[in-house]
Amino acid sequence: MSNTKIYTKFGDKGQTRLVDGSCVEKHNPRVEAYGTIDELNSSLGLVIHALSSSVHQPHFSADAKADQDVLHVLFQIQNHLFRIGSLLACADSEVQKKLPAVEESHILFLEKEIDQKSEELPPLKNFILPGGTAAASHLHMSRTICRRSERRTAEVIHESNALESRALIYLNRLSDFLFVLARWVNLKNQTSDILWNKDI
Repeated sequence: MSNTKIYTKFGDKGQTRLVDGSCVEKHNPRVEAYGTIDELNSSLGLVIHALSSSVHQPHFSADAKADQDVLHVLFQIQNHLFRIGSLLACADSEVQKKLPAVEESHILFLEKEIDQKSEELPPLKNFILPGGTAAASHLHMSRTICRRSERRTAEVIHESNALESRALIYLNRLSDFLFVLARWVNLKNQTSDILWNKDI
């Protein structure tokens, strides 16, 4: 049996189909929103790769379980982002109800991770520049993509749609988590955050 062809040629004229079967232009806000979620998810793949290399360095952390837990958390987030992407790729609220939802527990999961990592970090008294280790730099890049995902998602949210509203809250928490995690990764690698020098 031959493999299904990856190309359909349907999009050659600048259109695509949403999950509910409706046809929209590729510049439709929904397409931009779930496309940015895909970009964010791909950037997290780079983060996972960078962290997978870091955790094998002797100076990273004495707690191997904590190191692996971070990778597991990011893997969970990648799966959550697929839920958000599918919701954004569907304009029909009735069809959305049949899709995997962003649950309140997913948001609480991120808040717990933020609180736990923040407890280990020194107080932040200055703005910091994106950077530090390679992994932390990738995390800062993911954070900025996450913020853009949040903006794009806000463009297609309707107040009456609780499914998409939770997705927006999730993205807001996720950008905070990625910022905290970038600082945490620098700390574990004995690398100082780069402070903003407002006098330059």
